[in-house]
Amino acid sequence: MNSDVQQINRFFSKKRFRLTLIIVILGIAYVGASIGLGFQTHSLLNVQDGIAWLIQNFIPNEASKGYWNEILQQLFRTFLVAVAATTCAAIVSLFLAIVGAKTLTPAITVSWVIRAFSSLLRNIPIVAWAMILLFSFKQNDLTGFLALFFMTLGFLTRAFMETIEDFGTEKIQALQATGATYLQVIAQGLLPEIAVALMSWILYMIENNVRDATLVGLLTGTGIGFIFNLYFKSLRYGAAGLVVLSVIILVVSVELISNLIGRLLS
Repeated sequence: MNSDVQQINRFFSKKRFRLTLIIVILGIAYVGASIGLGFQTHSLLNVQDGIAWLIQNFIPNEASKGYWNEILQQLFRTFLVAVAATTCAAIVSLFLAIVGAKTLTPAITVSWVIRAFSSLLRNIPIVAWAMILLFSFKQNDLTGFLALFFMTLGFLTRAFMETIEDFGTEKIQALQATGATYLQVIAQGLLPEIAVALMSWILYMIENNVRDATLVGLLTGTGIGFIFNLYFKSLRYGAAGLVVLSVIILVVSVELISNLIGRLLS
């Protein structure tokens, strides 16, 4: 009995030691980073003043209601850019994933090239894509579309490849044993089996791109991000707060619709 109690005490002592060690490491990391950046820790104690200012100035008022039409137009444009970029990237990603998946690729070299290509695309931040493309295509919707397209292409290609590989070599070989051709295996065996998973990834990226499109608009001077920047810099804080509220409503609505579609498909 005593040995059991001792083992329990040792177990909890190890847990407390590990927790204390983690807290100490995090504390040292924070202190080191704050010293290196010249961060004033006491500013955190006054964060409530900043929150109070936001509440006081960014709550939409009577004057901001006149901006509704312009906000809704730009919000709709932003949504269309996000959906268009996602759907176009999904089509290209599916082709690349089929060619690059280890279970379907014509050569392992092709698979590694496509994996490296998708990793490169998805590891470049959306802000970097927007800035790079901005110099070539200037401030327009095409720049935002391409920034979202390239990042989505990299992400969905890798996600689709993993989904296809989870389908299993055995199932593909079983279909081929029945006399099915390569295209028949893909069109009649693979795609119907993984359609729900593919749609889930596409819906997820639409949600993500609706949020990212706002940030891209700040950089490319288009969509809802542009008018938020315009209202904010012209000190029209009530209108800027209305923009934030409209973006929140759109993102939540898209997420709810995506969840509903996901439940219906499953």
